[in-house]
Amino acid sequence: MNKINIGNGISSVSEISLGCMRIAQLSSNDAERIIKTALDEEIDFFEHADIYGGGKAEEVFANAIGMNNNIRDKIYIQTKCGIREGYYDSSKEHILNSVDGSLKRLKTDYIDILLLHRPDTLMEPEEVAEAFDLLQNSGKVKHFGVSNFNSMQIELLSKYVNQRLIINQLQLSITNTGLIDSGINVNTKFAGSIDRDGSVLGYCRLKDITIQAWSPFQYGFIEGVFLNNEKFPGLNKKINEIAILKNVPNAAIVIAWILRHPAKIQPIIGTTNYKRLKDICKASQITLTRQEWYDIYKSAGNKLP
Repeated sequence: MNKINIGNGISSVSEISLGCMRIAQLSSNDAERIIKTALDEEIDFFEHADIYGGGKAEEVFANAIGMNNNIRDKIYIQTKCGIREGYYDSSKEHILNSVDGSLKRLKTDYIDILLLHRPDTLMEPEEVAEAFDLLQNSGKVKHFGVSNFNSMQIELLSKYVNQRLIINQLQLSITNTGLIDSGINVNTKFAGSIDRDGSVLGYCRLKDITIQAWSPFQYGFIEGVFLNNEKFPGLNKKINEIAILKNVPNAAIVIAWILRHPAKIQPIIGTTNYKRLKDICKASQITLTRQEWYDIYKSAGNKLP
């Protein structure tokens, strides 16, 4: 497994992360199998949130990995907070309580990276700054970031917090390319030129903020997966052609497409199928050519100016 530098050198971690949202649904044996497979594939970065399974996902993970000091030193744990039932909460009290809950469930003394899960329009950045300082000074959290934030929201928060924000987790897949489209369609009236995110891709690269791609196999918001889906015949034909050429499973091509971008984007893989995870990890063994990357982009219905 190749490594990437999170936040321009703060940590060197596996370029593919295992997202643990769904492991709360697994039996103990199945949870252990998916975690063991990840470790065997040299994945050392595990992604969580306090709301996954109502907190159960963090508990299942800690038990499945057999959390102890020796194991803890070899992995990176990221978790998120800020989503509550029916609303968002970035208050100091909620952030602190959420971290304490995650630490207990994960059976660890510290979180490597804490993200604010979604923008809270009632966010008071001074309160967030106080919470971050307390968490860092106590050793409970090493680094901080955000999820689903645009450029100006990051700028606003960065004005107040003393820590550099090193992650922005954003939705990106071959069929969800809004981050990329507006840059390709600059200076046109095409639909793809609409910038909905404040040029967040370019912004994060300028600020050395690592982008993590969530739901890399999904189309729409939560509609379903596009791979092997008859709704996307042209896209799957092209993916399969390149998979045969590269001698890897088609799932690896989906992730290789994200890894090919020079922004060094880290895909978050949410599968609970250990065989599928092994297939996906083969993405780390190949590199798409420029033409292959653009051919896949266009086969998803995107047009170049």
